[in-house]
Amino acid sequence: MHIKTSVSVIIRIVLWFFLLIGGAFFSIKVDSHSTLFHSFLFHITSGIIGVIIIVFAFRAAGNGGKELTKGRVGNIPRLETNKLVTSGIYSCMRHPMLFGLALLPLGLGFLLGSPTFITFTAPLEMLFIIIMVVIFEEMEVKKKFSQEYEQYKKEVPMISFEKKCLQKLFQAYKSTNS
Repeated sequence: MHIKTSVSVIIRIVLWFFLLIGGAFFSIKVDSHSTLFHSFLFHITSGIIGVIIIVFAFRAAGNGGKELTKGRVGNIPRLETNKLVTSGIYSCMRHPMLFGLALLPLGLGFLLGSPTFITFTAPLEMLFIIIMVVIFEEMEVKKKFSQEYEQYKKEVPMISFEKKCLQKLFQAYKSTNS
């Protein structure tokens, strides 16, 4: 199967993957002598929290991705758009998918039961993801949609913590077109 997408998207996905894997190895190595890391109760508790966070991260990515498909007109690379999407969750926040995916490092840290990943590595990786969004994603979207995006940017925040927006973001994925 051949998936057609842009080099920029592939680079970001590969970089993100290496951050998660590298962060996990680093954190587990640091935690290997920690009493907390070897606690069965801590692993059970953190594992449950990790699964919950990961489910919410994938719900956000799924809901954002589903809505983003409305921005694909014609034969364009996967994970790309050629029409600005401002409906659904994108009416509440400009980057819902990336907001959700930024939660994955934290979910992974809890799933691994790694105190270092939870308190140190995950926050750094989350910050890195946010910086990538602010620098690269915003720049690319602005270049692609210019004035239309500038107007949208004035009206819709990058991320919103309003209850109605978070409900839209984290609702169970609906397979029907609604």
